[in-house]
Amino acid sequence: MLATMMQKTQSPSRLLILLSVFFVLVYVFVSNAQSPAGNITLPPGFSLSVYAEDVPSARALALGARGTVFVGSQDGNVHAIVDRDQDNTADRGYVLARGLNMPNGVAFRDGALYVAEVSRILRFDQIEDHLENPGEPVVIYDKLPTDRWHGWKFIAFGPDGLLYVPVGGPCNVCERDDERYASLLRMQPDGSNVEVFAKGIRNSVGFDWHPNTKELWFTDNGRDMLGDNLPPDELNQAPRAGMHFGFPYCHAGTIADPEFGSKRKCEEFTPPAMNLGPHVAAIGMRFYTGTMFPEEYRKQIFIAEHGSWNRSTPLGYRVSLVRVADNKAVKYETFAEGWLQRGRATGRPSDVLVMPDGALLISDDHAGMIYRVSYKKP
Repeated sequence: MLATMMQKTQSPSRLLILLSVFFVLVYVFVSNAQSPAGNITLPPGFSLSVYAEDVPSARALALGARGTVFVGSQDGNVHAIVDRDQDNTADRGYVLARGLNMPNGVAFRDGALYVAEVSRILRFDQIEDHLENPGEPVVIYDKLPTDRWHGWKFIAFGPDGLLYVPVGGPCNVCERDDERYASLLRMQPDGSNVEVFAKGIRNSVGFDWHPNTKELWFTDNGRDMLGDNLPPDELNQAPRAGMHFGFPYCHAGTIADPEFGSKRKCEEFTPPAMNLGPHVAAIGMRFYTGTMFPEEYRKQIFIAEHGSWNRSTPLGYRVSLVRVADNKAVKYETFAEGWLQRGRATGRPSDVLVMPDGALLISDDHAGMIYRVSYKKP
């Protein structure tokens, strides 16, 4: 092809232009082939586009009052993404903080951005007024355990106005005297009055409240090293404080742990609302509260499945849907998939977020991207 172009071109400048066009086309083709977005399959009527690129280690998502999308990470940075011209593609990104200790969790309330490190909760006041220069944050709480194993956190404010903060088990499976391990805490927005809300939770990195009942639902990652298919990850429901969900004694409601299961019976604990795929790493989840999607998707649960790491055949790497009827989980199905190609991960969904227009954002910490899922009746 290049030889033909040279024979037909006498002008060096014209040749350079043709060569430039050729290599740009090659670059675009290769880039599109490598992008995860082009491989994702969705139900009819749904489409996926890239909302933001170059967001390394994009994890938990939170929405500001003015439409700013805040993004936590595990690489030490906290990002803010804005779409000022409202064309459904981000046109500006800011790095709000650098060098933090796995600032996975972000939450927004009363103009302030809350950020969860491993052992601290930070607050950036009036953040949307100061995206270019957020200043030093206020430390509202700094007494969380310092363990990095399951130390990254998802945080969110509940309907009661309290900040919910999980503390994962610092192990694959273990017992600890400190009751904060393997639990979900809650506290006042200023960091006071910390209490344990629920126990027996190995590692929850996603939760939300039902838009009608206001009951808490959360994902939980099952233990490793029991084979490819045991135990499943869990979706749990906690309508009140003081419930225990089994870890480390019982998994998925019926599976006694080989090491600790003799100490307590599975019947003592609250079983999952729905068992999910084994080792899919179900993390970020949201009830769909928008109106863009068809009626059958409203008030249903979308779950980002980060993907297995210790399974002989990889599983997850998708966004799943749990259908809820009469306040009970009744069906578990795949909504979006394609981040796993021939056994290789091109992306890993981390969190989901419902936007004001009803679109669904999906963060991908592997590709460093945020996608936007929209719907138009076919």
